[in-house]
Amino acid sequence: MFMGKTDRLNRLLPNQRGVWIPIDHGASDYPTPGLKDIEGLIHSLIDAGVNAIVAQKGLVSKYAHLCEGTATNMVVHYSVSTRHAGPDINNKVLVGHADETTKRGGIGVSSQVNMGSENEAAMIARMGELNRQALHNDLPAFGMVYARGPHLNHQSGDFTHSQAHAVRLAFELGCDAAKCVWTGDKTSFAEVARSAPIPLLLAGGPASNDTADVLTMVEKALMAGASGVCMGRQVFAHQRPGAMAKALVMMVHEGASAAAAMSAVGL
Repeated sequence: MFMGKTDRLNRLLPNQRGVWIPIDHGASDYPTPGLKDIEGLIHSLIDAGVNAIVAQKGLVSKYAHLCEGTATNMVVHYSVSTRHAGPDINNKVLVGHADETTKRGGIGVSSQVNMGSENEAAMIARMGELNRQALHNDLPAFGMVYARGPHLNHQSGDFTHSQAHAVRLAFELGCDAAKCVWTGDKTSFAEVARSAPIPLLLAGGPASNDTADVLTMVEKALMAGASGVCMGRQVFAHQRPGAMAKALVMMVHEGASAAAAMSAVGL
């Protein structure tokens, strides 16, 4: 049965909300805690009911069949750099074309821009090109735009510290949804959420041993306008990744509080 872009978006973001788990980290840095048993991890994420797993194309080709007949889908992340790139480490290059996505088992594409980096212009061009390809292949496009480079030039009075600009850039480059970071409080995050009329999924940041702190952050972000989460290390590096993922599903799709979700899954 033919599946168009709208159908794919509805699978990835039912009711415009989503729990996405990126596991592309092994391409950039390996060994990576939590990513040695990929098949076991994917099974636990499927059982938890996450909407999307974001991964590099080789991993999608190998494991997308595990998602068949489930509520979980694969999104191909086409940007990569490795820890060995020296001064070029933040220069994310494209390693594929949108037209290979469905043949590999994916239903969406993803790319990254490090805003304020030395290679910002090249990464913007790459995201724009991938999103053009996605449009012509009826695929949703996801943007990971990070305001993190040495050349960031915050506007005076911008209390989001360019995070609102980051998601606005993703939207204006044609992304159907974008990743965003927690800005520390509801007021500034609400400004980020208002900056683009597309679903914004909260990033998790570096792995943490404080589950309650992470889920409380998620609760605050959802109240301030986030449409869900796009969290990697906070889930796959957790001692119980399936339970962590299930807690996030309960919060995003069922409206559970952080405390209620933790109690329900035994965290």
